Amino acid sequence: MLVKTYASAVQGISAQTITIEVNSGGTAVPGKSHYYLVGLPDKAVQEGYQRIEAAIRNIGLRLPKVKLVVNMAPADIRKEGSSYDLPIAIGLLASTDLVVADALSGYIMMGELSLDGSLRPIKGALPMAIQARKEGVKGLIVPRQNAREAAIVNDLEVYGVDSLRQAVDFLNGDLSLRPVTIDTREEFF
Repeated sequence: MLVKTYASAVQGISAQTITIEVNSGGTAVPGKSHYYLVGLPDKAVQEGYQRIEAAIRNIGLRLPKVKLVVNMAPADIRKEGSSYDLPIAIGLLASTDLVVADALSGYIMMGELSLDGSLRPIKGALPMAIQARKEGVKGLIVPRQNAREAAIVNDLEVYGVDSLRQAVDFLNGDLSLRPVTIDTREEFF
């Protein structure tokens, strides 16, 4: 199954939306890699699969042993850092029917995963939020520590999550989250 999630590449003080296409299916050959990542990722992004797989397992979910192909587009922009863990993890889960794929199109998401599934803060939440609003995206899903920074941008729903489990439950409609806004920012923290 092919699904798309959306992330953001920060370059200086501006950002560009990155489409992460995840295709799952086909037989995984024992003893050979079943995970392929393309689209000019740096070493931190390439190493992310180990963090992602451990985080998925540690929140009680399992990826089936099928061939997984992840394309990060546009391919001519270097994708740097571990902040792509969350959108890749959500894409993998959606491509294997563990997250509702229809919920993904309205959100840009970023976050570094810990092995236990918790999220670590990222850099560049403000430029990501500005770009998301320019593109008319419904919302931004970021680690809770970055929600305040991103919420400075008006007319954009910003959701702060603590873990992969919260993001999964939110996207599946099993958890209700209130967007962070200027008015509710103090209540949120």
